[in-house]
Amino acid sequence: MGHLVNWLEHYGYLILFVGLFLEMLALPLPGEILMSYAGLLVFQGKLSWFFSILSSGLGAIFGMTLAYWIGSRLGTPFFEKYGSYVHLGTDKLHKVSHWFQKYGNKIIFIAFFIPGVRHITGYFSGVTRISFRKYALFAYSGAFFWATTFISFGKVLGPKWELYHHKFNRYMLIAGFIAAGVVIVFYLYRKYKESLTRKLINALEKGLLRFQSLGKIRFFILAMFTLFVTCISLMIGLIQDYLAKEFSEFDEITTFIIHSIFGPSWGAWMNYFTLLGTYYVFVPIIIITSLWILFMGKDRLLELTSFAWVIVGGEALDEGLRLLFHRIGPASIGSNSPYTFPSEQTLISMTVCGFAAYLLIRHYGNALIRAVAIFFVVFLCLLVGISRVYFNIQYPSDVVSGYVFGGAWLSLNIIQLEVFRILKKDAK
Repeated sequence: MGHLVNWLEHYGYLILFVGLFLEMLALPLPGEILMSYAGLLVFQGKLSWFFSILSSGLGAIFGMTLAYWIGSRLGTPFFEKYGSYVHLGTDKLHKVSHWFQKYGNKIIFIAFFIPGVRHITGYFSGVTRISFRKYALFAYSGAFFWATTFISFGKVLGPKWELYHHKFNRYMLIAGFIAAGVVIVFYLYRKYKESLTRKLINALEKGLLRFQSLGKIRFFILAMFTLFVTCISLMIGLIQDYLAKEFSEFDEITTFIIHSIFGPSWGAWMNYFTLLGTYYVFVPIIIITSLWILFMGKDRLLELTSFAWVIVGGEALDEGLRLLFHRIGPASIGSNSPYTFPSEQTLISMTVCGFAAYLLIRHYGNALIRAVAIFFVVFLCLLVGISRVYFNIQYPSDVVSGYVFGGAWLSLNIIQLEVFRILKKDAK
């Protein structure tokens, strides 16, 4: 790695191009470290951010294209005979070929973030005869996104590059596996939704006997059930990390990155973003949503009751969790409410805004309205969390735990609402 770094300092863009080109041909080169170090050189003014991304992206694209051509031309027999020389022996070939035929272009974009997968993606795309047009769309866009991510974060890490880049690469690897898992889950749902639906019916017992005939509602329930299971899994992991006191590394890196991206000039904007996580915003949303339910909703009493329970229960859940875990925040000494795990602001933002958005999405078929509602909730929750970390009011792990606990409470109440709605119809 030392020689590569020295060459990068002397030959810059050429080394980025050649290094990423060779890595896409399954040669064991550390692409993420190379690009993040290039980001450090960008920070130091020795390289251009744009041309670093361009040369890295083009190198990856040429490598992926050549790998695809080799895979399509030489096919399976070649890799069965010579694949062991590039870590693609017969057993691995058959295993990955079967896996790749199932998921194919669905994971090409994300595969760049998963070491050991991106190196063989081009070959197996060619071997399995994926359409080159589809392959190019996902592979080329993924290459530039991958390059932009690591070079930009290398630039952001700047003088802290030596201290943080290995930890950052590990978090990106975890994120890549999570993203790949999400893609696979959605693929499996689309392919096996009938059998999954039947299993979900049994899991939710007699209240969902009419689930099969509910059209789009069955997707909402299944989506919320998936979100609930995911959040519960993450909750268990967060609690384990909290008890093991393993948040410090994540908090340190994330705080540094946020302060690097959002400098002192963002102070005024962050004050506004902080207000998004208060009842100055929540109260109008609660009032508007309640009025909408009264005048335009369906099953008005049920929806109003559920909305009230989401709000009151969410507050009680947050208070109980913060008292249970007793974690004092970075700026909470002398505060009336010093405990910050999980973040009250992100949890309430997630539940109140999320439930209001769900009602809008459920009762309106307009795709634009649905997209705007989802974007609004995600963007608002993200801004609230960033502002709390920016002002050192809460730790990043507090913010993330608010999202996770809030997501679990939100999805549980949406499932409960739909089950009660079904039972009410069955009782008529």
